[in-house]
Amino acid sequence: MPGPRKSAVRFRERAELLDFMLEVAEATAETLDLDRLLARVAEMVRQVISYDLFAILLYSDKARGLRIRYSIGHRKEIADNLVVSLGEGITGAAAAAREPLLVNDVRADVRYLNAMDAVRSELAAPMLARGRLVGVIDLQSTRAGAYSEYDRSLLRLIASRVAVSIDNARLYVRVERQNRTLRTLAHVSQEFSSILDLDELLRHIAEAVRGLIDYDAFSILLLDAERKLLRHRFSVRYDQRVEVDNIPLGSGITGAAARARETVRVNDTLADPRYIASHPDIRSEVAVPLVVHDRVIGVMDLESGRIGHFTENHVRMLSLLAPQVASSVENARLYEELAQRERAMQQDLGAARKLQSVLLPREAPQIPGLEVGIGARPARQISGDIYDFFEQGEHALIAIGDSSGKGAAAALYGATVSGLLRSLGPRRRGPALLMQSLNEALLERRVDAHFVTLLVLLWDARACHFTLANAGSEPPLVCRDGEIRKLRVEGVPLGLLDGREYDDVSFSAKPGDVLLLYSDGVEDQRNEAGDSYGRARLSQRLQQSCAAPARAVVDAILADLDAFAEGAALTDDQTLLVLKVL
Repeated sequence: MPGPRKSAVRFRERAELLDFMLEVAEATAETLDLDRLLARVAEMVRQVISYDLFAILLYSDKARGLRIRYSIGHRKEIADNLVVSLGEGITGAAAAAREPLLVNDVRADVRYLNAMDAVRSELAAPMLARGRLVGVIDLQSTRAGAYSEYDRSLLRLIASRVAVSIDNARLYVRVERQNRTLRTLAHVSQEFSSILDLDELLRHIAEAVRGLIDYDAFSILLLDAERKLLRHRFSVRYDQRVEVDNIPLGSGITGAAARARETVRVNDTLADPRYIASHPDIRSEVAVPLVVHDRVIGVMDLESGRIGHFTENHVRMLSLLAPQVASSVENARLYEELAQRERAMQQDLGAARKLQSVLLPREAPQIPGLEVGIGARPARQISGDIYDFFEQGEHALIAIGDSSGKGAAAALYGATVSGLLRSLGPRRRGPALLMQSLNEALLERRVDAHFVTLLVLLWDARACHFTLANAGSEPPLVCRDGEIRKLRVEGVPLGLLDGREYDDVSFSAKPGDVLLLYSDGVEDQRNEAGDSYGRARLSQRLQQSCAAPARAVVDAILADLDAFAEGAALTDDQTLLVLKVL
């Protein structure tokens, strides 16, 4: 770094001053890192004006004052905690007047805020950008009369040049923080929805919230409506699990949040009579109700050892996160209950599998113009995959799908869909209209965390033509003349969203074409090394075997799946339907 120019030394020529100002502008414009930027400002100022103490104070709307953001020589407790109101002290007076302020003897100025007993003179220049106060550059010296009017004018120039850069850097920090928060919220929302183990979910929630908001203690309390109390289902203090007493509904800050169905933020717990001491040294708290379908299911509670630690911004973030937390917790609770019931139903699974074998056709039907091959293997005793055939004269409706989850719950939901298919299929010839009717019927019977993917094809034997509609299922693979084609047909799974519309996609077939319909358990099958079977290998096997009869194509793919898996258990239910055009 160049040696400092003494305060008494002036720039010899206007060009030299302009060069220095250009140097300041370039040095501060080349970075948006606020810490690096402020350090550079301190270096540039030291080159032309000497100081013993240096500070850049930034104005905060939230604090309604100036806080030290960067300093040299100031005691840490001052740098960390000082908040200067507008008009207070020499820096506050400069900020309020929006004019540089020079004090040659601070001991004779009642406005001086003592930073160090040895300080004798101070120079403060406000930074203004776009008509707004950004902050103040403050210089202090242990020499009386250390600064001149020339220094005052020079610091004004420097402050005017760096203000916009500092304001841009602060804006960048805010935008980046907001983007990071939104990315984190989107990520954790997706992550939460995929975790159905309640204890694991609550641990992930605690970790995710800590990534957004620093806290000393965190709890998730779930409502026991029958006993009218909030049960501590998960509590941590400094990342260590702790056991905490349950709280009667309406008691404490968490009980108040649950009863009012509104977030409660307490800046000083010792001044709030509602506070129930659960952890020592806690001074601030924020409690957010968890609401699902207009029903309070619990409270998310954060505590800190610092007074006023939680801000309005924290409340906004928690309010954005709370609905996803509530939904995920409720889904995990339902899944936990369902898993308990599933274990109790193990003795009935044998009978259920027999019943499913009646509901799902095992023998290939006789469809004019098509040769059909079927292969179906459940990952557990019963399958969540569904498929069916509905003959309508020279037309036939063919459906294949996969209900979310595995085992009994998925099979029961799949059975519901199968029943609706049998009821609605013969009455809705167009696949898209059938999809819309199925979606409406499933939403009338909405089951949290359950949905179904479905592919429906309408076969016209006379025209040798397929009409397809898809609701989140794997698009069919087509083998024609030894080449593999993938039909583009898309749509949202059934049972998730109201008012969805689906599109019919046409495909003109020709003799010899082979269509492969399959559930995602085929592509997703993993071997012992953790590799997935994948679409590429599936396409290759279809290409190699498509000249064979439909049943032989099914057998070839299943055999290749088993060879790939090398004894690994089925990852998911696997269903194959092969349609060969005659």
